[in-house]
Amino acid sequence: MGSRRVVKKLRMRGDEIQVGRIAVEKARTFQDVKLWQKAHKWVLGVYQLTNAFPKSEQFCLTSQMRRAAISVPANFAEGFRKKSKAEKLRYYNIAQGSLSESQYFLILADDLGYGDTSELMEQLREVDIMLDAYMSRVGERGK
Repeated sequence: MGSRRVVKKLRMRGDEIQVGRIAVEKARTFQDVKLWQKAHKWVLGVYQLTNAFPKSEQFCLTSQMRRAAISVPANFAEGFRKKSKAEKLRYYNIAQGSLSESQYFLILADDLGYGDTSELMEQLREVDIMLDAYMSRVGERGK
C-alpha cells in the first residue's frame, strides 16, 4: 500500500498561519524558521570538521568550505527580510548554489581522507529538501 499525504489549506491571519483549526505563529525572524536552525547547526558541524584539516588547507579547502557553508543560512537570512517574492527567491537560490558547492567540498574532503563527511552530507540533503519546499511555498504566495 502506498502512503497517503494529507494536504490542508493554509490561511494567513495577522501574525498567524491558520492550518485547518490550528493556529501556528508566523515566523517573525529568520531564527524562528526550522530551515535556518538546521542550516546553522550544519555550519557548526562544518567548522568542527574543518578544524581537523591539515594546516596546509587553512587558506584553501578549509576557508572555501566554511565560506560556502556560511553562505547558506546567511543568504536565507537576507532573503527572509526582502519584501518582494522575486528578491526572496533570488537569495534562496544563492543559498541553493552554496549548498551544491558545499556538497562538492564534502565529497573532496572525504576523498582526501580528511574526515567522515557522511553525517554532514545527510544534514546538507535535509537542508536542501527543506529549502526547496520553502521556496515552493514562497513562489505560491500572492505577494
